[in-house]
Amino acid sequence: MPKLILKYSTDLQIGIAAILYFSAAWLGQALAFTGTALAVWPPSGMAFALLILMGRQVWPGIAMGALAANLLAFWNQQGLSQSALIAVSVCIAVGQTGEALTGRLLLTRWIKDNYPFRRTRDTFRFLFASVFMCVIGSGTASLSLWAAGVVNSISFSDYFIHAWISNVVGILLFTPLILAIARKRTITWPTNPQKIIEGGICAASLLGLSLLVRYGYFNTTLINALPYMLIPFLLWLAFRFDLVAGMAVALAASLTAIYFTVQQVGPFVQPLPLESMLFVQVFIAVISMSTIVLSATVAEREQAQEQLRKFNSNLEGIVQDRTQALNEEINTRKFAETKLLQTNQELSKRNTELDNFVYSVSHDLRAPIASVLGLINLARKDDDPAMKNEYLNRINHSAMQQDDFIREILDQSRNARLDVKKEEVYFESLIEETFNQLKFATNSASSLEKIVSVTQTQAFHSDRWRLKVVLNNIISNAIRYRNGREPVIRVNVAIEKHKALIEVEDNGRGIEREHLGRVYDMFYRATDDGAGSGLGLYIVKETMDKLRGQIKIESEIGKGTLVRLEIPEVA
Repeated sequence: MPKLILKYSTDLQIGIAAILYFSAAWLGQALAFTGTALAVWPPSGMAFALLILMGRQVWPGIAMGALAANLLAFWNQQGLSQSALIAVSVCIAVGQTGEALTGRLLLTRWIKDNYPFRRTRDTFRFLFASVFMCVIGSGTASLSLWAAGVVNSISFSDYFIHAWISNVVGILLFTPLILAIARKRTITWPTNPQKIIEGGICAASLLGLSLLVRYGYFNTTLINALPYMLIPFLLWLAFRFDLVAGMAVALAASLTAIYFTVQQVGPFVQPLPLESMLFVQVFIAVISMSTIVLSATVAEREQAQEQLRKFNSNLEGIVQDRTQALNEEINTRKFAETKLLQTNQELSKRNTELDNFVYSVSHDLRAPIASVLGLINLARKDDDPAMKNEYLNRINHSAMQQDDFIREILDQSRNARLDVKKEEVYFESLIEETFNQLKFATNSASSLEKIVSVTQTQAFHSDRWRLKVVLNNIISNAIRYRNGREPVIRVNVAIEKHKALIEVEDNGRGIEREHLGRVYDMFYRATDDGAGSGLGLYIVKETMDKLRGQIKIESEIGKGTLVRLEIPEVA
């Protein structure tokens, strides 16, 4: 069945077009004034709309509908033979079909849009096309009836004008409404309560006006002013609703006006029927054109507002994207600037360290060598065995001092170059190993009292070599800077929540308060008495930074120093 419908779809469309055209012609005949005077010819608008919607292939349906309508209209015409009736009907049908085809051609070539009510410019072109195309249909009908003797030469122009106006009014009244309904495709009721209320008020007002006219509650002056009272309602519908609502009210008002005028009631009644009909036609043409133009203007304005809204939305999106890109670029630049500043600071620090290193190498490395060379010369000249032994002890001390300095430089170099390792560390064995290495660092190391407390139930993961460097420097300072009495060193270690908390406390000389802020500087010495290289605490601080740990020193002159270390476990 669907294939059969598709196969004969064109024939079906032609049949539908013929039926619709004939039905519109019947409606036009029903609205006729005295005799054959037609106030509006709906088939003109119907044929134009069908050719626009279905295409020019349905023109045979228009022709058949027009032929049937004309045969029915002139069947009882006195003075026409059967052959003349057929000839006149055929000629008029050809003219009416040509009128619709001409209108579609103008719409396609001039307006180039099947719905010419989107823009005001296209709407005016539609109006001009309607006026022009109706000349063909009305001219053909007038000439055919004149040739058949139905219309004489005197009344020819009057008949042509009335026929032309009725065709134009038919197009203005029906074509926009049909095209607007077809364009909507689905009828949706307004969900906005305000629109429903507005529509109800408008319908009730129009119905009230019609009833007042019908039952004569207005005097003659008010009745004549009623056509002007309809204009505000049309403006209301055009601005607040769409073309369908406006044209539907215009159609209802037009049919009501025709009905009342035929019944000799209302503001359009004139002494002669043709004058009444002309008055009604002008009224219908004015309200139809006004509604069409206003609706097109409102639609064009809404389209422009929608385009502006989309443009603003797109512009806002572009601005947001560009702002985001700029923010990302700014953040990237800030990050680069911060990185560059850190690099510059690091470079400045390394340059300072290099300068200090060069100075220290020129002093701390050469001083022990110079001392050794001087002691060797003295030993050669002195034959006293006791003095030679003293010279050897001093040479040994200078050599050890130089060895400690070289070891510290190597520790610093390794700490700066090597990555942090993750190893299992047990602090008890690490601390014992550190004390054993420092056992012979000083003459009093043998009398050193050490108190070690380690709270550790499992391995602590960190860089064992770096931890050893830190403990070695701190404990060696505690031994080196003793306070003229036997050194006592307390080491407490506690592992809590993946952190090692270490405290190293001694009873040494202590550090003066003004020196505490600079003890981590390279080659800084808080005292010259038994001073080392000034690298020990600097290496401790650098190593703690590598381990992401913290160091805090508390000291009191003559009582000792407490060093607190907090070292996180390597992930």
